[in-house]
This record gives sequence, C-alpha cells and structure tokens, in this order.
Amino acid sequence: MIFDPPLKPATLIQRYKRFLADVITPEGEALTIHCPNTGAMTGCATPGDTVWYSTSQSATRKYPHTWEITETREGAFICVNTLRANPLVKEAIAAERIAELTGYSALKGEVKYGAEGSRIDFMLQAPGRPECYIEVKSATLADRDQGYFPDAVTLRGQKHLRELISVAAAGQRAVILFAVLHSAISRFSPARHIDSKYAQLLNEAQTQGVEVLAYKAELSATGMTLNESIPVLL
Repeated sequence: MIFDPPLKPATLIQRYKRFLADVITPEGEALTIHCPNTGAMTGCATPGDTVWYSTSQSATRKYPHTWEITETREGAFICVNTLRANPLVKEAIAAERIAELTGYSALKGEVKYGAEGSRIDFMLQAPGRPECYIEVKSATLADRDQGYFPDAVTLRGQKHLRELISVAAAGQRAVILFAVLHSAISRFSPARHIDSKYAQLLNEAQTQGVEVLAYKAELSATGMTLNESIPVLL
C-alpha cells in the first residue's frame, strides 16, 4: 500500500470527541484532523507524539486531513487508521505474502454468514477445496514487544469468534487473522487482562479448528506492507 503523496508530519496536541485531533505542523500551523479510530487507542495518542496524516482532495469534507500513523517518541510506528487493515490483508493475500492463505482462485469480501447475522471480511474459494472464511482484526495495543487484542471489551469480536467456531464445525476453513500494525510488536496474545471472555473464546476457537494467525506490517510515511508472520501465544 503506497501513500501518494507521502504522509505529512505534525505534533499531536490532543485527541477529543473520538473522531478529532488537534495538531501543529512543523511550520507552526494549527490543524484539526479526522481520527478514523473510535477505540481506546491506548499508547497511540500521547500528546507530543508525531502524527503522520494524509490529505483528501474532496471538496465536501469538513476535515480534509486524516490521521494515518502515530510515531511515538520511542520511535515506534503505529497505524491508527483501522480502515487500512482489510486492504492491507487483501493486498497481502493477492501477493501471496501470507503463506497459510495461498492457492485460492477467488476472493470475496463482506460475505453474509452465520447464525448471528455477521459479515465475514474475506472468503477464499478454489475448486476442490473447502471455502476459507477470514476475519481480520487490527492489533495496535503493545507492552514493549508484546502485542494484544482487544484494547477494550468487544462483544462484536466475541460474536465473530462464535461464528468462526460454527464455520469450522460445518467443515469449512475458519481463520482469524490479526493484522499487527505496530512496529515494536514481535509476538501476539489475546488481551486477557482486558477482555477475559474474548481470550477464553479465542482459545476455544483454536481447539475447535479455527486457525489463529498474526501478521505484522512494515510501516512508514510512504507506505505499508503486511508481510511478517509473528508468534501467537494463547
């Protein structure tokens, strides 16, 4: 994924109302930019950190600038735009950078499935193979090099795990893929200390045939690439 033009830097003053942030550019201009992340953003929105933002050419947008990446004072890069996770995964699958998901001839997105009325992020298909259902989650919560998901209790995430368990039980392939969008993370675990039910369900899902993958992205102001498998510790 290429940022064209490259992202521009600014210093974070504050994030507020969930969707907004005030920043100061290197030239001293004060900007209010859009924050496309409704989550807790723990460790991703510390005043004084560097914000890397994109700019839309749409004349209808009230806030044309979008917060894409945080660069912490420790030098970590974190993609805070949760809308980037699925395109990154789709690109990686198409380029066969995810070894576990190669060999399919068709990829569909946002397919309705399950008893609880869900939509799977991606479905892979190939003649003679079971359909492969893939749920994508963006992981940015870190404690040093340890990554976690979720950063808040997620009833929606719990529902998706139940749906994937049902897919596996029906004889199809079920995968949950954690897109790790934090450069300091080198290993991944469910955030049991935040959502113990989610961690329990993830363990249950794996024991019932759901595949649990974590792939890390290379992040910069010019682009992002999802290409590195990291250990999952349940």
